[in-house]
Amino acid sequence: MVMIAMILAIAAPLTAAPATVTVAVDKPGHTISPLLYGIFFEDINCSADGGIYAEMVRNRNFEDSDKPDHWSVAANSPANFELSIDSAHPVSPKNPHSLRVSVANPGSSRAGVANDGFWGMAVRKGQTYQLSLFARGGDGFTGPLVAALESRDGAVYAQKTISSLAPDWKNYRLSLIANATDPKARLVISTTRPGTFWLDMVSLFPKQTWKSRPNGLRPDLAEMLAGLKPGFVRFPGGCWVEGDTMSLAYRWKQTVGDLSERRTQYNIWQYHATHGIGYHEYLQMCEDLGAEPLFVINCGMSHKEVVPLDKMQEFVQDALDAIEYANGPASSTWGALRAKNGHRAPFNLKYMEIGNENGGTAYHERYALFYDAIKAKYPQMHLVANEWSGRPTNRPIEIVDEHYYSTPEFFINNAGKYDSCDRAGRKVYVGEYAVTQGCGQGNLRAAIGEAAFMTGLERNSDVVVMASYAPLFANVNYKKWNPDLIDFDSSRAYGIPSYYVQQMFGANRGDVVLPVTVTAPETAPSVKSGAIGVGTWRTQAEFKDIKVTRGGVTLFACDFADGTKGWKLRGGDWAVEAGALRQKTLSENVRAFAGDKAWSNYTYSLKARKLGGAEGFLISFLVKDENAKAWWNVGGWGNTRHGIEMDGIAGHDVPGSIETGRWYDIRIEVQGAAVKCFLDGKLIHDVKWSATKPLYAAASQAKRAHEVILKVVNVSSADQETDLQLKGAKVSPTARAIVLASGNPEDENTLDQPRKVRPTMLTLEHADAAFRHTFPANSVTVLRLKLQ
Repeated sequence: MVMIAMILAIAAPLTAAPATVTVAVDKPGHTISPLLYGIFFEDINCSADGGIYAEMVRNRNFEDSDKPDHWSVAANSPANFELSIDSAHPVSPKNPHSLRVSVANPGSSRAGVANDGFWGMAVRKGQTYQLSLFARGGDGFTGPLVAALESRDGAVYAQKTISSLAPDWKNYRLSLIANATDPKARLVISTTRPGTFWLDMVSLFPKQTWKSRPNGLRPDLAEMLAGLKPGFVRFPGGCWVEGDTMSLAYRWKQTVGDLSERRTQYNIWQYHATHGIGYHEYLQMCEDLGAEPLFVINCGMSHKEVVPLDKMQEFVQDALDAIEYANGPASSTWGALRAKNGHRAPFNLKYMEIGNENGGTAYHERYALFYDAIKAKYPQMHLVANEWSGRPTNRPIEIVDEHYYSTPEFFINNAGKYDSCDRAGRKVYVGEYAVTQGCGQGNLRAAIGEAAFMTGLERNSDVVVMASYAPLFANVNYKKWNPDLIDFDSSRAYGIPSYYVQQMFGANRGDVVLPVTVTAPETAPSVKSGAIGVGTWRTQAEFKDIKVTRGGVTLFACDFADGTKGWKLRGGDWAVEAGALRQKTLSENVRAFAGDKAWSNYTYSLKARKLGGAEGFLISFLVKDENAKAWWNVGGWGNTRHGIEMDGIAGHDVPGSIETGRWYDIRIEVQGAAVKCFLDGKLIHDVKWSATKPLYAAASQAKRAHEVILKVVNVSSADQETDLQLKGAKVSPTARAIVLASGNPEDENTLDQPRKVRPTMLTLEHADAAFRHTFPANSVTVLRLKLQ
C-alpha cells in the first residue's frame, strides 16, 4: 500500500461529541468470508493485449483483418515496396494469415516493416527484450533480415541480424538490449536486398515479466493487482463471455496451448484479442496472486442468440472439461494437457459462474443443464448463478451474482441494503459495482460512495461472500468504459481513488465481524435543482406544449417553432413534426435535454404520446448530469409500472401502463426536496428526499494480530468529531490509522499526478476503549487498534 511519511496524531480524551461509533468487541459475530474482496478481470479497454499481457507487438500473427493492421512500411522508397496478407502457406491452419513483404529495389538503404505496438513500445535502457518470429524466403531470397528497436525518427536502440532464410518456415529467437529509454519505440524488421519474404507470429516480450514467467505479465500492473490482496479473481467476463453472437462467444478451449494455435478473436469491446492470457495463464495468475479462481463459462447464450436446447451438450461439456483441466490428474485427458502446458499439479478450481448477466426462461433452462451435469460429476464445485430478470427457481442456488452501477449517492443510500436479508437464504456475490455517474475519470467522491457501500458488504459478509469492482483496467488510449480501477499507458500506471479504497478494505479484512453502532446528526436534504428533458426506452413517442413555471412566472416554454434549437439531443432519431418533438427509433436510453441546471422549485408540464414500441416515456427533471438517471419513468419495465428513478427517491414505483396513440397530460412539481408527479391530473407520486447520515462504519477483529479493525467513511462535506467506544476491550494507547482524503471531493489521479489522492498513515497516541477522533470530510479511515 502506498503511504506518505508517518504523521503523529494525538487522540483526544472522551467528552461529548456530535457523533458516536460504538463497537461491541465483547460480542463477536460471524466469520468474514476470506473471499469477500476480490477482483474482476475482463478484457475491456485493451486490458489484456496492450495491458497486463506483456506482449509488445500488436497484431503479431496478422489475423486482425485482411490488411496488415498496425504494421507500416519502413523504407525510403515505398513505391518499390509492397505489404499484403497471404493465406497460401500458413504456419498454422488455425491462424491462416501471414505477412508477405515484397521489396523490388531497396536502393542504397533498407526497406522493411514497422510495428508501434499499443500506442508505442516502452523500452528501458539496459533491459533485454526477447524477439521471436517465424520467417521464410521466396523467389530465391535468403536474407539477411535486421530486427531493431528504434525511435520513431529512426534512432536505433538495439538490433540483431537474421543471417539467412529458408524456403520453409523457421522460428528465429533474438535478444535485444536497449541502449536508451523511450516509451514510444517501435520494432522494425528490414532488409537491404530485393526479394520477397514472409513473417508470422512476430512477438516481442520484455525479459523481465512478473514472476519471471514466459508469456508473462507486465510487472507494474501485476504488482498493482497483488497490492489489492484479492481473495479471488473472476474471469474472463463480463460481456466478453457472451459476445454479440455465439460465433464471438468466449470458448476456453481456443485459448490454451501453443500461442500460434490460439484463436485471434474479435472482442465485443471492438478490438482483436490474441488470448495470450488464456485459461491456463488465468489459472496461473490466480495461483501467483494467492487468489481463488472464479471462472465464468458461456451458457449457450450471447447478446443476440441462444443455442437450442438440443445443441447444448457441447457447452455443458466445455464446463466439465474446464474443471478437469484445472483439477484433473495428469493422467486425465484435460489434466494431461495442463501438465503438457507446464503445470502438472492441479490448480484446484472451486468456483464457476454459469453465464454472465443472462436471464429469463432461456437462462433458467440452461442453468439447470449446467447445474445437474456439474454437480453430478463434481459435487464439491460452488456454482454462481445470474440474476437478470429474476433468478432461477428450477434448481438450487448457492451464490447469486448482482451488479450495480450508479452515482455516489446511490451507493451511500444502499449501504444498508443487505442488513435485513434472510440469513438462511442464498449467498450473494456483488460481481460488478462502481460509481459510474458524477465520477469524472474516477474521483474521490466516487470512492467515498463505494466505501460507504462496502461497509455494508463487510457487516453483512455472512450473506455477501464475494464482491469485486468493475472494470479493472484501462489503457488511457482506448477507454470504452469509465471509470476503471487502474489506468495506464505503455510505461506508466496509476490507481484511481477507488483503487485505494479496494486496497484499504482488502488489506484490512478481519476474521470476525464486530457489531458496530453509529449515531450522528443527519444532514437535512438540500433544495434540489436541475434542467428538464424528454426521452424514450425502446419506444417511439412525441412530445409538445413543454413549459416550466415558477410562482406564475414562465421559465421556459417551447412550441418547437424553431425546430430543436435550445435542445441537446442524445441518441435516437429526433425531428419536429406538426409542432411536436418526435423520436422515431426503438433504441434504448434516448433523451433530449433543455433548460437551466440551476432551476429549482418549479412546475414542469407537457403532453406526450406513444407511437409504438415496448414502453412509455422518460420525463427527465432535476437533471444535473445528463449521463445519470434523473427521470420519471412512465410506463416503464415493459410498460407495467410508473416510477421515479433518481438518487434518494427510488423505490416508489406503482403499477401502470401507457396506451399507444393517446395524448397524456404530464405534470411534475418540484418544491425544495419534495416532488409530486401527475398523469392526466391524477397524483401518482408524492415523495421527498430523506436526510442523509454522515458516517458509515464496519468493524472486525483480526485474531492473529489481536487488533480491532474499524473502518469509518465520512460522506459529508464537514469534519466529524466522533466519540469511539470499544465495549468490553482493553486497548493499547498506540494505534494506527490509514486515511484516504483530499482537498476536493472531485480530485482525481492522472498519469502526470498519479498520487494526488492516496492514503496516508497516522500514528494515534493515547487511544483507549473510549476516546475522541475526528474523521475528515469526504474520507475513508481504517483504524487498527491493538488489544491488550
